[in-house]
Parts: sequence; C-alpha cells; structure tokens
Amino acid sequence: MAALVPMLLELEQARSIAGIGALLRSIAAPLGYDRVLVFAAGTGLERGAHRVYWIEGDWLGTGRETDLARYLHACPVNRHVLDSDAPFFWSKRDGARGARYQVVRQPRGDGLHGLQVPVFGTTGLEGAISFAGTIIDASAPARLLLESAGTAAFRAARRLAEAPAERPLGELSTREREVLRWVSAGRRQAEIAATLGLSARTVENHLRRARQRLGVATTAQAVRAAARRGEIED
Repeated sequence: MAALVPMLLELEQARSIAGIGALLRSIAAPLGYDRVLVFAAGTGLERGAHRVYWIEGDWLGTGRETDLARYLHACPVNRHVLDSDAPFFWSKRDGARGARYQVVRQPRGDGLHGLQVPVFGTTGLEGAISFAGTIIDASAPARLLLESAGTAAFRAARRLAEAPAERPLGELSTREREVLRWVSAGRRQAEIAATLGLSARTVENHLRRARQRLGVATTAQAVRAAARRGEIED
C-alpha cells in the first residue's frame, strides 16, 4: 500500500493503453487477480452501449485470452453495476444448469471470484473495472488498492482512447451548445434527451462531437472549455 501513490502517478502519466494494462497487471496479479477488464459504459450498458478499453485473461474458462464482445451482454455482474454505487465482490460457479453468478459480501470456495469497480462522473455511470481470479485476496486493503488503481486506470485509458486526432474543429453547433448547457445545469443525459425530444444516443453523439471540437476528453472538460470560450454561460 505504501507504493500506491507512485502507482497512481504512473497510471495517470501512461502514454498507451497497453502500458495501462501492464501496470494494472503488475498491481492485480500479486493479489491473485489474473483477469482484468476496463470498459466504458456511459448511460446505456443495458442497451449494449459500451467500449472495451483493456481486456486480458481467461474470462470464459476456455484456456485462452477472451474476446468479450458477448461477455459484457451475458454476464449479470456487468448488468448489476448499473444498480451499484460502490465496488462489490462476486463469484461464479459452474453447475448442472450452467454458470451461476452471484454478488457476495466475501468470496469463498471454488470457482471464479472477482471485484467490480464502477466509475462515476458528472453524467452518472461512466464505466467499470473488473478484476477476477480463482484464488484472490478479498481483504479490505486489497479492495481499496484495486479500487484506487482501477479508477485511475479507467480515467487514463479513456483520456487516451478518446483524445481527438485533430485540433478543435471550430465553434459548437447550436444543438451542441444547448446540450452542454443542460449538462452544466446538472441534468443527466436521459433527462436532456426527454427535454429536447431526442434519443439518448443522439444526445451522446452531440456530446462526443462537442468534446472533439473543443479538444477535450470528458464532458466535464467540454463544459468548462465551452464556458471559457463564451459559448455557454459558466
């Protein structure tokens, strides 16, 4: 735990998502977690709106690295993150009727066990980090270490993954300014969509383009940048 601050600084300053994955592995593996998943969820995980930033390990028990294109939809742990506001442990056990996932207070016994760490921002749930293994350290110090490291890794991965390839493209559109004003007022994307008569996906597209035009990685940064430019009221 004494090395936590240097680890967090390394994650914050990482220059590649592969580098972030390697750092997470070095933190999680000594605690028995040999599977790592970092994904963005936004407000639409239940509709499949997600983006995998980093994935490694044998999540499906096939003996090889896993492609989680279907895992995020099938695993109830990833759906449960929508109803949780704090990290939680879970266990997976295989039975006659197939795999059974269960949220638990403390993992015990055989099977795959893990820790799910949701990440929240100004617009609500932004994503999550999953750590898993068959023999894991589920102590409070381990949980706090993985929560801190996972959250830092998620934010660093999102910054790298969503960094605009070009410089800002110019002024915001009328609709982009309108959506950012609602975000600045504390409205969630679902509320903005209902107010403006748009779909949640359309609102997210407006926010994504606004971030690109302003040259920032997050919606909170876009609100501040638009305010500094005088395009919305601070």
